[in-house]
Amino acid sequence: MNSTPRPGLTLVEATEPPEQHPVLVVPHPVTFADVPLLCERLRRLYGGGAAEVVCDLAAVTRADLAAVEAVARLRLTARRAGRRVRMRNAGAGLVALLELTGLGGE
Repeated sequence: MNSTPRPGLTLVEATEPPEQHPVLVVPHPVTFADVPLLCERLRRLYGGGAAEVVCDLAAVTRADLAAVEAVARLRLTARRAGRRVRMRNAGAGLVALLELTGLGGE
């Protein structure tokens, strides 16, 4: 198994014992109207005691500004709550668009 990190949003860290974090699934298609609802779901997970939440972006197959807005607002929501959010399974198009807008690599 190669442990060299690849470019993108997904970074897997080995922990002992494995930690279980709640997962928030971002739907496809994600629209601007979905963003406040996703942020509210994230706040509820934090309110339930989660210190870190994983946002699964696998369903987001079209990279557009609504998807970028969702990622940016979810990160902002986490920052305001003093918690962590990790993005996983982002497609190459979304990763490229996030890099282009200065939001990649977090």
